[in-house]
Amino acid sequence: MKPKKQEPTPCDDLFRMRLEQMLDQRHELYRLAGKIDWSVVEERFDRLYSDEGRPAIPIRLMVGLHYLKHTFNESDETVVERWVENPYWQYICGEEYFRHELPIDPSQMTRFRDRIGEAGCEFMLSLTVVAGIATQTVSKTSLTAVNVDSTVQEKAINYPTDARLYHKAGSAL
Repeated sequence: MKPKKQEPTPCDDLFRMRLEQMLDQRHELYRLAGKIDWSVVEERFDRLYSDEGRPAIPIRLMVGLHYLKHTFNESDETVVERWVENPYWQYICGEEYFRHELPIDPSQMTRFRDRIGEAGCEFMLSLTVVAGIATQTVSKTSLTAVNVDSTVQEKAINYPTDARLYHKAGSAL
């Protein structure tokens, strides 16, 4: 079934404080949450769900967890565990009040990635580029060239114990 919309409640809870009232509005994650067009994200991924069955996990929560995972180099398990401890992480994921329980099972993140596919991941990446340009943390000139780190690529290195070197040495004589 389609995910529930995360809509703000019209009346405040008498004994709970809203996250936006607790947090420093100058914090980078607070500002980033305002720069991402979440309605475009929900519109893009909403069509991947059917109208039948159990309601799905909110799309903003899933996309926010993936952004946090890659920003802070976390695994699926640790990003969900740290989400409970950090009110800024909860705010960027669309929470209205601080929650003390895990938002999802970590295996849901893998299922979401399978659902959105490679095109969906590229769409999420494009939104980060748009947000980077909007906040002036990324300049348009830095997007003209791509730097590739080749330190992890396989190299054609022959070690002294390689049998092919012995064969070459013997045939060269």
